[in-house]
Amino acid sequence: MLRQSSRVLLSRAAMRWRRPFSTDFVAETPADSKFVDTWKKAIPNMDPPKTPSAFMTPRPPTPSTIPSKLTVNLVLPYDSLLSAKEVDMVIVPATTGQMGVLPGHVATIAELKPGVLSVHEGNEVKKYFLSSGFAFIHANSVADIMAVEATPLDQIDPSLVQKGLAEFTQKPNSAMSDVEKAEAQIGVDVHSALNAALTG
Repeated sequence: MLRQSSRVLLSRAAMRWRRPFSTDFVAETPADSKFVDTWKKAIPNMDPPKTPSAFMTPRPPTPSTIPSKLTVNLVLPYDSLLSAKEVDMVIVPATTGQMGVLPGHVATIAELKPGVLSVHEGNEVKKYFLSSGFAFIHANSVADIMAVEATPLDQIDPSLVQKGLAEFTQKPNSAMSDVEKAEAQIGVDVHSALNAALTG
């Protein structure tokens, strides 16, 4: 009897807590016509207020077939390095590990750690070093990568990386406050990732 009651409870809980997929929702948000009609009856000489959805572009529909290319946007706070570039694959340095993204990838949000972003287009591979940021992978095969800093890997001077790594390795020993220790540790992490990207 106890076994059956737990099974019944679990099946009811599973039915109640089922979350819909993003593809289950309508791509365009319909206008709230009831609100607009009520507004026009109450205040006929004034336009109804705009809601947040009025300022947003409708979400593009999820394609029924998987596209052959992935559209990538690589954006910095002050620049756009890649804008709507169609590629075969990207590999992003997520905090959970290297994450390969192909066309038709499931919608995902990933935090980025210092590391190499590889952009594969045919036989060409372009590599960027990212300091940190976020990757937003959409169900319509679009990848938006927002980074704090990004530099093409071939523009980084290995001797400066070695020098910076040596400097930041010494800083935790002489740090007086927790803030200085944290800054030193961030410097060590970034320069270690830079060094690994250049040597590996």
